[in-house]
Amino acid sequence: AGEAMEQGLRDCCRSIRIGKILIQSDEETQRAKVYYAKFPPDIYRRKVLLMYPILSTGNTVIEAVKVLVEHGVQPSVIILLSLFSTPHGAKSIIQEFPEITILTTEVHPVAPTHFGQKYFGTD
Repeated sequence: AGEAMEQGLRDCCRSIRIGKILIQSDEETQRAKVYYAKFPPDIYRRKVLLMYPILSTGNTVIEAVKVLVEHGVQPSVIILLSLFSTPHGAKSIIQEFPEITILTTEVHPVAPTHFGQKYFGTD
């Protein structure tokens, strides 16, 4: 989902190094599973912008942070960029990783679940 934010990042930071994490959540259980992860080799020495547009439960982001930690990244250097967040999602992440920084444009009890359909034209 972070790819929806990638072009804007590239437009303002042309030489930025970008890694990828593919995580999918089971629709019934909401459990997140990592399918793919590829990062710059020196990611453990960098500040990391973790982009995730709609933060609902926090499960997917928690799994992404776990993968980053496995690659040597300290949670204190991770900045989560989100367009919309629920209080529950933000609280879940902070409980698991209190050192992480979360930047979002809005915190609301209901996440706009139609964002992906609108952005990718799949409605």
